[in-house]
Parts: sequence; C-alpha cells; structure tokens
Amino acid sequence: MAIDPLDGRLLELLAAEPRIGVLEASRRLGVARGTVQARLDRLQSTGVIRGFGPDVDPAALGYPVTAFATLEIKQGQGPDVRAHLAGVPEVLELHTITGEGDMLCRLVARSNGDLQRVIDRVVGFDGIMRASTAIVMENPVPLRIIPLVRQAAGTAGHPGAEGTVPTGDGE
Repeated sequence: MAIDPLDGRLLELLAAEPRIGVLEASRRLGVARGTVQARLDRLQSTGVIRGFGPDVDPAALGYPVTAFATLEIKQGQGPDVRAHLAGVPEVLELHTITGEGDMLCRLVARSNGDLQRVIDRVVGFDGIMRASTAIVMENPVPLRIIPLVRQAAGTAGHPGAEGTVPTGDGE
C-alpha cells in the first residue's frame, strides 16, 4: 500500500505521541477530524498500523540478555516447531529464512546463565536438529520505522522532513 505525505505525518505523530487523540492530531496536522479518522481507519484496515499497544522493554521486565538463534529443523516439522516456539515466552520473534538454517528467533533471558535454560527449552523439541546462537552485545540502531515511513511517504531527504509534525508547543 502506498502512503502519502499526510499519512506519513500522521504516522510520525502517532509514533511520537501514541496516546494523542484524533481531535488533537487533526489540530496538529491542520486537517479535519474526519480526515484523520478516515486515514487511521484506512491505515489500520490495510495493515499499515498493526496496533496501539505499549512499547514494552524486555530489559525493564528483567530480561536484559537478547540473543538470536538460527535453527535447523527436520523436513516437514515446520508447523510443529512453530507451535512449540510460540509456547516459549522468551521467544519474541520467529522468522522462516533462506540461507543457513531454516528459522531465526529472537530470544531474551534474565542472564547469560538463564539463556542456556531458554536455549535448552527451544531446542528440546524433536523437530529441531541444530541451533546456532549469537548473543547481542549492544543495539546501536534499535527497531525503527519512521525513516521507512518518510521514504514511503516521499518525504525522506526533503528539506524540513525532520520534525514535519507540529507539536503544538512552538516547534
């Protein structure tokens, strides 16, 4: 789905202030309330906006160790392995991949020692043949979407693209 500059500005505003109301968003963007609501509805129905939940930090929950595990699975075991991994709370993401391995998971743990427990639980399933794990040392570019939103909206690299969303307090 293509987005336009107004969609981009709305997404930036929601990313900066997720609890903003439709009326305040319309005021900040300089468009009618109905326009903002229609844009929100369309962005949700097309899957651009997947949710409005809180952005939770696993480290703040007591899981400061992050690792990625590449898994090799037995032929025909994909659905069973997916179901197994979906039942492991420390598996935050699972992707099927090409190249080395068949699946890539992002894991969290309470400590390096606890990571061994998590890995044992992940690989303790008959459909998983082998795992290769890499521990994250630091995350210099955390998950970010706004640069991609700007590019999709056609505002990336344009003068004034940074801070294009008025905040209502003189910015």
